[in-house]
Amino acid sequence: MEFKKYLLQEGEIPQAWYNIIPDMVTKPLPLIHPVTKQPLKAEDLYPIFSKAASQQELNTTDRWIEIPDEVREMYRIWRPTPLVRATGLEKLLDTPAHIYFKNESVSPVGSHKLNSAIAQAYYCKQEGVTNITTETGAGQWGAALSLAAKHFGLELAVYMVKISYNQKPYRRSMMQTYGAEVISSPSMSTKAGRKIITDNPNYQGSLGTAISEAVELAISTPNCKYVLGSVLNHVALHQTVIGLEAEKQMEMAGEYPDVVIACFGGGSNFSGLAFPFLRHKLNGEKPETRFIAAEPASCPKLTRGVFQYDFGDEAGYTPLIPMYTLGHSFQPANIHAGGLRYHGGGAIISQLKHDNFVDAVDIPQLDSFKAATMFARSEGIIPAPESSHAIAATINEALKCKIAGESKAILFNLSGHGLIDMSSYDRYFANDLSNYEVTAEEIAQYTKDLEKIL
Repeated sequence: MEFKKYLLQEGEIPQAWYNIIPDMVTKPLPLIHPVTKQPLKAEDLYPIFSKAASQQELNTTDRWIEIPDEVREMYRIWRPTPLVRATGLEKLLDTPAHIYFKNESVSPVGSHKLNSAIAQAYYCKQEGVTNITTETGAGQWGAALSLAAKHFGLELAVYMVKISYNQKPYRRSMMQTYGAEVISSPSMSTKAGRKIITDNPNYQGSLGTAISEAVELAISTPNCKYVLGSVLNHVALHQTVIGLEAEKQMEMAGEYPDVVIACFGGGSNFSGLAFPFLRHKLNGEKPETRFIAAEPASCPKLTRGVFQYDFGDEAGYTPLIPMYTLGHSFQPANIHAGGLRYHGGGAIISQLKHDNFVDAVDIPQLDSFKAATMFARSEGIIPAPESSHAIAATINEALKCKIAGESKAILFNLSGHGLIDMSSYDRYFANDLSNYEVTAEEIAQYTKDLEKIL
């Protein structure tokens, strides 16, 4: 499929998602079956995911995958999202840089997560599935899938990381309002959860743990599928509507980004913004554009992790993924950016990072809240703690432009608003938050037994 068929006009929603794999210099290594240790085939994923998602996951040949009409119709509720010139932040920083942000916080659930939730719920419904399960960290993904599940008449069980379940009660309320069942993870409802609680009764949970529980429930429940909110290729694919719109909007603004930035947990919103622009770097058209993934210093998989095969969950139910990882049993600090507390990066981004097409920075928690406050006071939008990491990285790049006297265009993804995260801001203003740093010894301990990449 030629891109010309899918060229956007002003105010238009993309007709196809962009699959970056055909354009990559080095293709990602294959996902590995956890039992046979052989490369996965699509049918290996059918017991867990919808068939459409499984096929998209392993699609290495089609650059453009058409978006179903029913999915595009739901996208029309809030898409295209605004591209905004952050002139207030530019003035505050006194920088010659031009700062733009793609505002994904305008979706009905307040984040970018709905882009993939609608697609995956649609595919499950088309397949005749009646029940779905998932995990959620801070609750953005759980809220998005709850809305999508209700729209398509699916029953949903959400395993929410325990620390976020307690820190963010209103995200839990959102999911329940949309009709989902929300379970604090680790729980006693699954074999994986019971083992973790037995081994560590005070464990506050992780995304890896919540994934294990959700996958276990899916494979043990008739007519049920697991739906994932980040990390895997098909999720990154669905999110590319963000960058495809931003590409057209930047063209309308008369600029092209010199730097593209997004926060990084498993990779969904970074992929969504970056991949459409990255294709121009991969084909040599825009070789100077930099791509920066901003992750928390307390969970620094891209900046300090190892590039190895690892499980996507703590119990080892998922395929082995070639990723930058801190180890699937890594226990992250209880930071408020719950959506970024994941031990590894997706296979595509990990390969791009390994090949030096993507850079990464780690942001301390206090720096992220300082940046969030500056952004809120200059632009009027209170960002989610996750998005605040991208804002902190953007501010750092804009200040470099100030020192060098360079006028660069910087584009970042405002992946969600923080109106349900105000308790974390309360703690920041009360000086009740801390920075966390992972030691080299901890990383070595968690990664010492991982599968080696050849």
